[in-house]
Amino acid sequence: MAPGAPRRFKQVDVFTSVAFKGNPLAVVLDADGLSDADMQAMARWTNLSETTFVLTPRDAQADYRVRIFSPDTEFPFAGHPTLGTAHALLEAGLVPRRAGTLVQECGVGLVPIELGAAGMLAFRSPAASLVPLALQHLPLLARVLPGTTVDAECTPLIATMGIAWLVVRLASAQACLDARVDGAALQELTRLGVTGVALYGPHDAAGPADYEVRALFTKHGALVEDPVTGSANACIARVLQAQGFPDGGETGSAYSARQGASVACDGRIAVRYVDGEPWIGGRSVTVIDGTVRV
Repeated sequence: MAPGAPRRFKQVDVFTSVAFKGNPLAVVLDADGLSDADMQAMARWTNLSETTFVLTPRDAQADYRVRIFSPDTEFPFAGHPTLGTAHALLEAGLVPRRAGTLVQECGVGLVPIELGAAGMLAFRSPAASLVPLALQHLPLLARVLPGTTVDAECTPLIATMGIAWLVVRLASAQACLDARVDGAALQELTRLGVTGVALYGPHDAAGPADYEVRALFTKHGALVEDPVTGSANACIARVLQAQGFPDGGETGSAYSARQGASVACDGRIAVRYVDGEPWIGGRSVTVIDGTVRV
């Protein structure tokens, strides 16, 4: 593919206000006219977990349409690309149709994004199906997490919202940080239709957040830990709501999460519930701003 005309391009770090401490995202702001093959080739070239392509919306209620590609495939929805793309567009001068809210059109439909103070953005979590991990698969989970005790009061749930995470609650934040994950067993687990495993555990009152989070998956047979994961945190928020934490997701309930400590990052996620719906919030910072020929 020969290089095409220059298109506006940004690379942003998501769920952080400190560069290189969050989850990087590449954003092509003028993607109309690109083919599926063009987008996949660009995503493969950036080699980031996701690259997004901003397009003219098809739905009259949307401010923009976005397609989300990993180096290997397209996703109907992902969390950090949602916030990072919104950040890039606002910085580039996009004016929302509705004051204080952006509406993103993507593979799961319309996703509203709230514009908060000091660069804080939050997306409303898409609906999720929650299915308990079948009893016959619990021994496999034990192999995925050797030597780790799962909180017996909270059944591991497969939460699906375009991406499917097996959400597992551990006894504490330290148990989450100490957990070892067996990559071969996790790859076997993904054959059940899950993307990976999302671990979380509560901090004590003096901790840096309410919960510690880790999200792990396999790629080409290798174990990978994501620095900060919007979809995993959205799935955890849905699971917490279903299991009665915090306060069953009543309006006004809120909590904070930290993710990435195990991979030298420091992602920060703010979750609050409004009318029974979790909103997943965070800040982003632009690291690269220019053009790309694609």
